[in-house]
Amino acid sequence: MRICKLTNETKKELLGNLLQRNPGNYAEYENTVNEIITNVRNSGDKALFDYTLKFDKFDVSKDTIKVTKEEIADAYNELSDDFIDVMKKSAENIRVFHEKQKRNSWIDTKEDGSILGQRILPIEISGVYVPGGKAAYPSSVLMNVVPAKVAGVERIIMCTPPSKDGKVNAGTLVAADIAGVTEIYKVGGAQAIAAMAFGTESVPKVDKITGPGNIFVALAKKACFGHVSIDSIAGPSEILVLTDETANPRFVAADLLSQAEHDELASSILITTSEEIAKKVSEEIDEFLKTLSRADIIKKSLDNYGYIFIADTMDDAVDAANAIASEHLEIITKNPFETMTRIKNAGAVFLGEYSSEPLGDYFAGPNHILPTNRTARFFSPLSVDDFVKKTSIISYSKEGLHKVHNDIELFAKEEGLTAHANSIAVRFEFCK
Repeated sequence: MRICKLTNETKKELLGNLLQRNPGNYAEYENTVNEIITNVRNSGDKALFDYTLKFDKFDVSKDTIKVTKEEIADAYNELSDDFIDVMKKSAENIRVFHEKQKRNSWIDTKEDGSILGQRILPIEISGVYVPGGKAAYPSSVLMNVVPAKVAGVERIIMCTPPSKDGKVNAGTLVAADIAGVTEIYKVGGAQAIAAMAFGTESVPKVDKITGPGNIFVALAKKACFGHVSIDSIAGPSEILVLTDETANPRFVAADLLSQAEHDELASSILITTSEEIAKKVSEEIDEFLKTLSRADIIKKSLDNYGYIFIADTMDDAVDAANAIASEHLEIITKNPFETMTRIKNAGAVFLGEYSSEPLGDYFAGPNHILPTNRTARFFSPLSVDDFVKKTSIISYSKEGLHKVHNDIELFAKEEGLTAHANSIAVRFEFCK
């Protein structure tokens, strides 16, 4: 793994390199995605079935597109009891954490009879996209669905691509059942996003689409935004580890590799104030690569987006971490909690050498659907808030409006909106 001195120039070069992975840079795929969306929007099931046959080699129909209870039961039989048990424990941890995010509607009354408030209600139908094949992650099913259930969403549908024989990944089906998915449809890719965004004869239109996917799925979500709400345009996975001389280099190396194995575009970065730690981590990575099953992917990821930076001071390291705004940030320092107080931008922060990033991926409870590509500067992890809508409540008495009507009329007239002013004025035209 390359080792560099952290300077303004190397930091600038890094940020430019990382931004190349932004889904917005793949314009060459947009025409294909837009064509798929248009066809599904115009032709409904016919286009959906044609694309499923073309891309997934499964001749789906209105009778086979929906996963049956029998298929879910069969999926349980394919998995070990131990794995099912772990998924249930994980789902419970996720539920407990997200329960703390719930907020209540509120009303504020004044003596003159004025009432202001906010009503918080769940969205009616949520859609979740789940990749298929080797990219099927039951953990992401739990992370997408459980917060929606906690928010009170009554109908949650899931789309996921089938294999050529029409089967869906067993782990995906069991996770969906544990989490509380209402319906599951065998359709993937940009066509699945279009189906959920606009509805077809078989797949219902939803209010929000969440979930990961390839570049075609990401671009489809981007194109459908506005017709439907989405969580985010997710980029490749990324981890930043911040250390001083007290870190265990073997732990750090293992954590960097945990993200590099996702795909060739994943980013793994170490920023340390210790040159010795930098060298030892690089050596440990070389040793791990001799035994890890996805070593080829990891090597490409590290060659493309793997860095070890040596910083002069922890202040310099923290400044760089805030500029990078990583999806996952591990802090392994003498006093990680003190270091954390200086962090402004990160999707999730893991403190101490026993808070390895996969703890968050699978089990701890906080959501692992996090902002990527520096969007942690202004985006947050998926939460209960993503599945509710807020409505403002306004009720003024005659007395309450009378006290402020001149102010409102003045404001409206200054904006040139005389009908606005008149709407207020007519209520008091006989009071002058």
